[in-house]
Amino acid sequence: MKLFHTIIASFMVVAMATTLSMAAPAPTNAKKQTPQGIYLTAVEAYELVKKEGDKILFIDVRTPYEFQYVGSTPMVDKNIPIVLITLTKWDEKKQRYVRTMNKNFVQEVEAAMKAKGLTKKDKIVFMCRSGKRSIYTSKLMAKEGYMNVATIVDGFEGGKDKKYKQRTTNTGWKNTCPPESWGYKNHKEKMYFSK
Repeated sequence: MKLFHTIIASFMVVAMATTLSMAAPAPTNAKKQTPQGIYLTAVEAYELVKKEGDKILFIDVRTPYEFQYVGSTPMVDKNIPIVLITLTKWDEKKQRYVRTMNKNFVQEVEAAMKAKGLTKKDKIVFMCRSGKRSIYTSKLMAKEGYMNVATIVDGFEGGKDKKYKQRTTNTGWKNTCPPESWGYKNHKEKMYFSK
């Protein structure tokens, strides 16, 4: 019987180590760390959603324009942008359209959780373009008591190439996940509509 318990205990240690080793390492920059401390690469998120998609809320927090024109994954449950672009105002300092925070973000995530039959204890996975906005959304949700929130560290497109300063790296969902897992086809039921 003692041998049986030793085998079971060994199996559990290996299983836990394997699970933990699949998570992306925490960013070294404290500003890029989240209160939940759950980080995934795009590939890890793809595998997780593929296996447990019915138990997870997978939200793309990019703008509706990015979601529509840059591509998206049909594996995402919903596009709920954390930032909205105002096409009638110009930001002189940043030389772009004015961006405003989506004041309804938390409520819209909560509504998506409820529609899927999930609770505050269930896992949420956030994805943006390169990992920056998903960190912000994880912090925002922590303030609301959501502690089972993961951020995809390399986002949908990945980071910028250091030499050319373009998104030509080999990171991000678009570059590392199976080609059939994303595309340019729009899925109306997943797209964002202002309220």
